[in-house]
Amino acid sequence: MSLRLKTAFLLGGVVATIVLFSASPTYPQGATAGTGPFAAWAGSWSGNGVATNSEGVNERVRCTVKYASQSGGHTVQIDLRCASDSYSAEFTGSIVEIGDSLSGNWFESTRRIGGTITGRASSHQIDARADGETFTALLTVITQGSRQSFSMESPGAKMSKFSVTLNRAAR
Repeated sequence: MSLRLKTAFLLGGVVATIVLFSASPTYPQGATAGTGPFAAWAGSWSGNGVATNSEGVNERVRCTVKYASQSGGHTVQIDLRCASDSYSAEFTGSIVEIGDSLSGNWFESTRRIGGTITGRASSHQIDARADGETFTALLTVITQGSRQSFSMESPGAKMSKFSVTLNRAAR
């Protein structure tokens, strides 16, 4: 596998993982404690980010995502599309929230790869671990209102750091 394909594979998995956890288990204005954490995030989001490789070179990433909340907001289905100057990717995924624990799966259709996600949610923050065949990434997601910010570190990987900010589209 070429270095460029390996890099795109890793970055694709990381982007999917980050976006899968962008729906924070906080209760925004108007939501109630009986409503699941993903209910308020249903809809379309978009934003930009930066991926940094192990040599410190940055590349801009643009993403759009649609969330479909189910089971009273305790499950979310994700449809994500991301692109940079050197690649594009299309992801689908699902996350289930039980208590403060999150678990899920993701699949990238153009490269036919996938993985699992586990994590914990508290207040405005998610701490998670994403595992795929070729990498492990540690993630932090912070959600405030209609803005979501992520950071990822995968020491030793070609794409060792990643950050993105999404904004919710007006309803």
